[in-house]
Parts: sequence; C-alpha cells; structure tokens
Amino acid sequence: MLEAGEKAPDFELQNQDGEPVRLSDLRGRTVVLYFYPKADTPGCTTQACGIRDRSGEYVDAGATVIGVSPDDVGAVKKFADKYSLDFTLLADPDHAVAEAYGVWGEKKNYGRTYMGINRSTFIIGADGTIERVFPKVSPKTHDDVVLGALEELREVA
Repeated sequence: MLEAGEKAPDFELQNQDGEPVRLSDLRGRTVVLYFYPKADTPGCTTQACGIRDRSGEYVDAGATVIGVSPDDVGAVKKFADKYSLDFTLLADPDHAVAEAYGVWGEKKNYGRTYMGINRSTFIIGADGTIERVFPKVSPKTHDDVVLGALEELREVA
C-alpha cells in the first residue's frame, strides 16, 4: 500500500456516467480517494451514504471525494442513482488502479479466500502527494476520521 509522502499514481477511469476522469486533472485541489469493495453492499452503502450526507463538510474542507470500486460502469451508475450519490464514483473493473495504490489483495470471508479491494482511503494534496492513508477504514467512522484529518491538515497549512 502506498504511504503518506509518496506521489499519488495518476490514472484515468470512467465515472458513473461513462465519462473519463483523470486524477491529474484535479491537481490544485485536495482529493479524498476512497476504495470500496463492491457497489450496493451493506458496508459500501453505509460509507457512500455517509459521504453523501456530509458532502457539505467535505466542500467546506475544500475536498473533492472520489470513490473507486472494481465494479463496471453500469453497476456504479445503478449504485449512484439508487442512493442519490452526489459525488464521483469510478469503475476499475480490471483493478489496475486498486493494484497501483496497493489496495487489491487477498481477502477472507466465511472461510472463503478470494482477491478483492481492501477498503482504504487516501487524502491527496493539491500537489498530487499523498498526505494521509487510512487502511481498513470502518464504513461507520469513515467520515469522522477523514474529516478530522482534513481539518488537521488545514491547521498545519
């Protein structure tokens, strides 16, 4: 997994509307890049709806939120529409971006071992450097943790 202080790898993926989004086009802004395992599952829905419900706080913190999952564009679109998600979701079906960030790996659930995304969040500064990393973040506390870190980073700046 990438660490704070490293340059965030650039990428281009399709958003929920099938439009290309490139990380480097967001330079000059703070980006909260979060990776989630699968659209429309309980934990991922809790996390996404939390971001939606606190979107004003992310805006106040000067952050652009982007979610990435290994789902295809259709599944991401359906998820965004179903829960009125007002931020960008990206489809990474070949998990190349997840691998570049070190969040694609072995998982175990109910005795079954498989490959998937390990829920993680990165705060990327305006210059493209990773400022904070939150591995294995809890969907229920995600917003408190990330918004707290954004506030700390603003105080230091």
